[in-house]
Amino acid sequence: MNAGDSEASSPPRPEPHVLITGSALRSGAPDLLEIGLRRMGLQPQRIGGEGPAAFRLALGRTTATIDVPGGATLTAADPADRGTNSLATNLPPDWAGGGTCWRVTPAAADAVPMLDPAATREFFKLVVLLIDLFDASHIFWSPARLWSDAPQFRAAVAEMLASGMPPVLHLIAFRRRESTDGEVVATRGLAAFAGQELEAAVPPGWTMTDMVKRLARLALDLMLNGSVREEQTVGGLLAGERVRMTPQGDGAPPPAVRVDFERAG
Repeated sequence: MNAGDSEASSPPRPEPHVLITGSALRSGAPDLLEIGLRRMGLQPQRIGGEGPAAFRLALGRTTATIDVPGGATLTAADPADRGTNSLATNLPPDWAGGGTCWRVTPAAADAVPMLDPAATREFFKLVVLLIDLFDASHIFWSPARLWSDAPQFRAAVAEMLASGMPPVLHLIAFRRRESTDGEVVATRGLAAFAGQELEAAVPPGWTMTDMVKRLARLALDLMLNGSVREEQTVGGLLAGERVRMTPQGDGAPPPAVRVDFERAG
């Protein structure tokens, strides 16, 4: 699971993007890359002049750019940093070198406060084609600072396209930290879709797996139905469980929703 330890300071992330690592095409061969992108039907247009390889891509109405990530982007994705999460996957030591890492950014991603679900689905269709083109091994989703196995991410997107359910575990990180009231688990990356993050105190005897199962279920509901506007109590995962969700009006952005789990008896 994508559980992390105590929260570390996060480098700034100016826009949502994915990083793709794969050995099939290298940044030192822009002509071969352009041929591959064209074969995938992505209508590549070279941008950036004589600098490193960069292209504008299009798939239907979806547009994106692909380029070589800079130092700040790679630092924010460093898998050795405690602030970065990994979904049961280990990157090779040279993941950032050798010209095998690419950044893919949806067009105008910084123009809206939240990602549109329909547009995000179309963007991930484009990403799946790039996973195939690069024979990718790993993929990084920047809003969650989360690395995933690329074939598993590809399968999760295929399931999303069939069922309409976003691949929560590949898009949302779950972070564990200590607070003045005890241990807390919080989401990271949910605000990109719902404008809010979830945070919940860990009830006595509950494991990280218990928390992720329940918070992932709630995160999916927010991704599909929107943010929590007022305090509400809903049924929990198991019979006899109740979940109280309370929007928090203060604190640093993004806004949080406090989640309290209650068991009957």
